[in-house]
Amino acid sequence: MYKLICLVFCAAVTAMACNDSQTTVKGSNAESGAESVKADGDTLGSPVETGSPNASYKPAFAGQTRIGRVTTQTPYEAVVITSDLKQPWGIAVMPDGRFLITQKGGTMRIVTAEGKAGSPITGLPEVNSRGQGGLLGLTLDPSFASNRMVYWVFSENTQNGTLTSVAKGRLANDEQRIENATVIYRATPAYNSNLHYGGRILFDKTGNLVVSTGERSDRETRPQAQSLNSGLGKIIRINTNGQPASGNPFAGQSNARPEIYSYGHRNVQGLAWHPETGDLWENEFGPRGGDEVNLIQPGKNYGWPTITYGIEYSGGKVGEAITKQEGLEQPVYYWDPVVSPSGMTFYNGGNMPEWKNNLFIAALQKPHLIRLVIKNNKVTGEERLLEKEDQRFRDVAVGKNGMLYAVTDAGRMYRIGKK
Repeated sequence: MYKLICLVFCAAVTAMACNDSQTTVKGSNAESGAESVKADGDTLGSPVETGSPNASYKPAFAGQTRIGRVTTQTPYEAVVITSDLKQPWGIAVMPDGRFLITQKGGTMRIVTAEGKAGSPITGLPEVNSRGQGGLLGLTLDPSFASNRMVYWVFSENTQNGTLTSVAKGRLANDEQRIENATVIYRATPAYNSNLHYGGRILFDKTGNLVVSTGERSDRETRPQAQSLNSGLGKIIRINTNGQPASGNPFAGQSNARPEIYSYGHRNVQGLAWHPETGDLWENEFGPRGGDEVNLIQPGKNYGWPTITYGIEYSGGKVGEAITKQEGLEQPVYYWDPVVSPSGMTFYNGGNMPEWKNNLFIAALQKPHLIRLVIKNNKVTGEERLLEKEDQRFRDVAVGKNGMLYAVTDAGRMYRIGKK
């Protein structure tokens, strides 16, 4: 075993690590070099983002981007509990405190809170793992302890292209396979692209599923994010058999799919329920600039590609180069340049009371964990954690022990909590 004395020396020491060891990164407010600030957002440092924006757009309101820095005051540490995962993508917390994790190539693994990883779980439908595709987000049935049902999102091959699809199956008693795997929903139309599948899935308090789909990236498919007769670029709400859930906003409306919950999304890779308000929040990739955090309300249009705070990868304008329009929702927060936000969770554990109700987001670009302090549905402070780890963080969850757990594309799983 080896231990890193502080985050400043992390990169040098990590190079000496062995696969079967655990790396400890001790964090504190000293690691940023910034003056200590209150976690409640009453006192802020300079924004954590110092790079030049890609676009010259102005925010719609103060604090919509580049909010001031907050710094965690409680000493904490991050421990690499395993490095043996193969491109992990989604985390689901099991009732006994272990974690069920998807691996992009098409299998699942169980990892204990201490980092022992089980063998690959098989029996799932074949995935198309090219590009951004693969085995994506997952969630457990609220009655998992008795029925052992698992629900997941994956990229599926069809004759006409690939799809964002939702499946379910039972985790066998021996935990080696998924039994009776069944595809319950397909976000049509299919398209020949390996980008922008969305892929997060959650249960709501009524026992229905909310699922994010991407608009498949290409300019040809972008307009379908605005179409109510397409499954692309949406958050959908379905029951456990894949049928439209009761009470959806477009039920009974002609030329609208009854499973749609919200629309105008680009590529939603983060979904989370606020632990106190019960509100649904999401994050989504912008193009070059304009990554967003949104508070989701049923039936609302979140604007893509009509409005955006980003530009084309080529540097040109997107559409008419507008950032707001009547009837289209503004993001609560956005980043320019991008952070490439992925999985996210609100912190509701007891291990770090300072983080209560803060939103944690796994970031792939400028890799780090994002901490957002939110008050009255506004972001009031931002912090970047574990920047020196140089890992593309893919998903984050709160364990039964109240600690944060995060996975990275390189196969690591971190446990983060009070020192």
